[in-house]
Amino acid sequence: MTGSINLRQARFLVDAYAVGSVDSSEDYSKDSASSLGFPPGSYPDSSIITLHKLLRRLAGIDLPEKDRLDAFLRHVTRRNRRPKTLYCLYTSIVFFLGMIRDSGKTRLEEITKGDVEAFIEREQDRGIKITTIRTRLVGILSFLRYWMEEGIVSPEVFFRRIRLQMPERLPRAMEPDDAQKLLSVIDHTRDRAMILVLLRTGMRIGELLGTKMSDIHIKERRIEIYEGEKNRLGRVVYLSEDALCALNAWFHERVQWKEYVFYGHGRMNGPMCYSAARMRFMRYVQKAGLLHKGYTVHTLRHTFATELLNAGMRLECLQVLLGHRGIEETRRYARLTDKTREEEYFKAMSRIERGDNRNDDQQSHELATILETTELLTQHG
Repeated sequence: MTGSINLRQARFLVDAYAVGSVDSSEDYSKDSASSLGFPPGSYPDSSIITLHKLLRRLAGIDLPEKDRLDAFLRHVTRRNRRPKTLYCLYTSIVFFLGMIRDSGKTRLEEITKGDVEAFIEREQDRGIKITTIRTRLVGILSFLRYWMEEGIVSPEVFFRRIRLQMPERLPRAMEPDDAQKLLSVIDHTRDRAMILVLLRTGMRIGELLGTKMSDIHIKERRIEIYEGEKNRLGRVVYLSEDALCALNAWFHERVQWKEYVFYGHGRMNGPMCYSAARMRFMRYVQKAGLLHKGYTVHTLRHTFATELLNAGMRLECLQVLLGHRGIEETRRYARLTDKTREEEYFKAMSRIERGDNRNDDQQSHELATILETTELLTQHG
């Protein structure tokens, strides 16, 4: 029958009615509306057109809980949200649910606060701007809060405020003793290789998880990092002796036919997901008694950069190794080493001013030994 509409079209017309009447002053394309399945001559609200496009796109994506994302987007549209807001919400939640899918979870009931924190860390590790991460976080939390009020998502997700590290803050490196404590408690060959490679190469966790066996050249002691869909060689990093030994040990144990160096379980040939890698790292941080220090996987990259600068590496070399596009980003680590020296100075000066001479005997003995050696060398010179 001419002019009849199907059930799908009817659902969107109901949504359009819920949103309100169409603003006649806005120019809507007849072709755009008709291509989305609306009856000829109808002028749906721009938010409804955006909603229809997003739901059509959602239908073709492999994600858990798509029906709940569908319902949430409809709910937001009925509250007169602008098309741009709808798009931002959709993008943020799809990214988050994609990470949840990769971690092996399939239901909103399984989501924890740790999943949200893992998402933030992953985005920071990818170099996403803090303003973009904040926007995505707002969208994700609004989605989770909506379903918490429906009794689906656990209130535990909202117990404590989630903090974002601001870009103006100096990168935080792991203290040398803490790094040794962390390495000493790792009891799995794969995990030791993964953490040591991150600590000795400065790779981002996403770069390492995306590394294939063909990208590692053991004889040359280097890893090639490819970037983007065009698979262009981004940069090369090098393997220290201990990282090389850890990798070789893992290569002897791993499933040989797997394409990725660090592969996931339950996936035919895919890489380990970020959530799983983060969970393993945090397990060892807790085991080493360092949980209160606030270390994250990305701290290993900061530690790598700080240690190389302290050892005398030039900023330009470090910039290339870290894959920074501009030298200013690398200079943050130079400011960090300056800050470290400043802290060491005031810590030592504070001991002097307090008259804290706990190590006086040891230092006096060492000084006497040096003076005695110098005197002997002078006599025989």
